[in-house]
Amino acid sequence: MQVYLDNAATTPMDNQVIDKMTEVMRDVYGNASAIHAQGRKARAVVEMARKEIAKILNCESFELVFTGSGTEADNMALRCGVNDLGIKHIITSTIEHKAVLDTAKELDDKGLAEIHYVKIDVFGRADLNHLQELSAKYEGALISLMHANNEIGTLNDIHAISKIARENGCYFHTDTVQTIGHYNLDLKALDVDFITCSAHKFHGPKGVGFLYKNKALKIKPIVTGGSQESKMRAGTENVTGIAGLAKALEVASRNIEVKIDTVTRIKKYFMEQLQSKIEGVCFNGDTSDAGGLYTVLNVSLPPSDNASTLLFQLDMNGICASGGSACNSGAIGDSHVLVGINHPANRSAVRFSFSKFSSKAEVDYAIAKLAELM
Repeated sequence: MQVYLDNAATTPMDNQVIDKMTEVMRDVYGNASAIHAQGRKARAVVEMARKEIAKILNCESFELVFTGSGTEADNMALRCGVNDLGIKHIITSTIEHKAVLDTAKELDDKGLAEIHYVKIDVFGRADLNHLQELSAKYEGALISLMHANNEIGTLNDIHAISKIARENGCYFHTDTVQTIGHYNLDLKALDVDFITCSAHKFHGPKGVGFLYKNKALKIKPIVTGGSQESKMRAGTENVTGIAGLAKALEVASRNIEVKIDTVTRIKKYFMEQLQSKIEGVCFNGDTSDAGGLYTVLNVSLPPSDNASTLLFQLDMNGICASGGSACNSGAIGDSHVLVGINHPANRSAVRFSFSKFSSKAEVDYAIAKLAELM
């Protein structure tokens, strides 16, 4: 049996998205920058996708810049903020995605901006009191805090963070890669400067995403050499991928409350079964309905001789999951997030992440095999 429980890494494409992309690949082969009929046809696909996405997110279509990934979009937000907006300080946390942490560190190393880390609680959530202090101290800073942590699923209160940013004259970038397509986001109500998206996190294609840039901001591109994307990102647009992104978001936004309920039930069942079958199991991050991402569950497992090979053994049994695990020497492996929340070094941590395609039968199989390996 093959069980896919690594949807936070990437999701299987929805058939409706595949159909849309196949149609575009077959019929729309022009360069969107060309002025002839096929070029105009391609341009129409790109701009219609932009309008559809803007309508879903309640923003202006010209505020969206298509990119090759969420990582590129994060880079664009931080680098353009420092290069073009006069930002000298970046306020972030130690458990952000590497697209933010590594970019901020490079800017700091070059003396272009200074990094300040906000305290986090035991769930990995930003301490808003400390954020208020940092924002007041470093007025005009860029606050970069993700909506949902990709490893442990804890949600930050981005509305409260936005309010703190505005009160202190700061800019606000939030990595929404794990939450776009999974929650309804209203960008006018949110009042944010930058958000980022990657289509493959909500059953769209890999290799395409976007940066939302508030229309009040004047920034320059980091990829130069052409006038595409209103001179904001050079390079021929991925017309097929952009069409797939828009279709995936449209499909994901339909009956979203039903999807949330369905996937939440699967996650809760998984938790209940794990607790009944593995003594000493617990969970990293906030697993409550209000405080945690309903698609992600980071499982902290008791010490075991199989700790160092657990992911490999799960894979051998047809179960796809991902780590942030402890090796048997007692040191945390690759996860800076687990280090950041002081996860015990003698325990393994496995991230299971769910989608609308996850089934109870798959969960039962995964739990049974995991219990055997423990």
